[in-house]
Amino acid sequence: MLDMLAVYFHYPFVRYAMLVGVLIALSSSLLGVSLVLKRFSFIGDGLSHVAFGAMAVATVMDVASDTAVVLPVTIAAAVLLLRTGQNARLKGDAAIAMISVGALASGYLLLNLFSRSANLSGDVCSTLFGSTAILTLSETDVWLCVILSLVVVILFTMCYHRIFAVTFDETFAKATGMKADRYNLLVAVVTASVIVLAMKLAGSLLISALIIFPALSAMRLFKSFRGVILSSAVLSVVCAAAGILLSIVASTPVGATIVCMDMAVFALCSLAGMVLKRS
Repeated sequence: MLDMLAVYFHYPFVRYAMLVGVLIALSSSLLGVSLVLKRFSFIGDGLSHVAFGAMAVATVMDVASDTAVVLPVTIAAAVLLLRTGQNARLKGDAAIAMISVGALASGYLLLNLFSRSANLSGDVCSTLFGSTAILTLSETDVWLCVILSLVVVILFTMCYHRIFAVTFDETFAKATGMKADRYNLLVAVVTASVIVLAMKLAGSLLISALIIFPALSAMRLFKSFRGVILSSAVLSVVCAAAGILLSIVASTPVGATIVCMDMAVFALCSLAGMVLKRS
């Protein structure tokens, strides 16, 4: 098995997939803890469906770089969801469901009406589940992911205390003079950017798992915010790396394999948490 992996890692696309997978897992885990604690974890699901709709538009328009279309549209949707979620008439979960289903349906309809591919079902399946896209990354995609991951880590480190305050008591944070809305907007924009890149790893339907599972697993073992953040990052990176290696050896879809690894780790952490509570 080790010899097989050594042979595979001679190919640049395998090294690119591993690097991007680990960086996306790290970035999504940092954002996931705050989103889960704010009960806004399904923003990943909503934005991923928006990204699918935008990608469908880019495909129909035959745009050379779909990221140039998908990224600004997804960021705009994140800002819209944040603003709409603060509206008393339309709560956050309803806004996410409305935009999510609408974007997904519109994107699939456009692809069917203006199909430019002989294998539409295969293309849609790859976009939704990320089965092969991670293995077709270009150097531009890799550098974009590296830069974005560094930005996420730097911003999270610099704004750690403010994100902590906004996450646990936004009302109190505003009362102390903190511009809580700005930090909410920052988290939403960065989340949208990470999701656009993560589509090539896990696909539109599985992205939210990268955000939710590591955070929930860490919460089964640790109670402090710092402990949850650090353990979530470690668990997410380990699951991503192990999932990619397993998918190479077993020839399974990359995104689905990573999510199954996250699920297995969540089950183990839940069991460990139960044992620790009894002891």
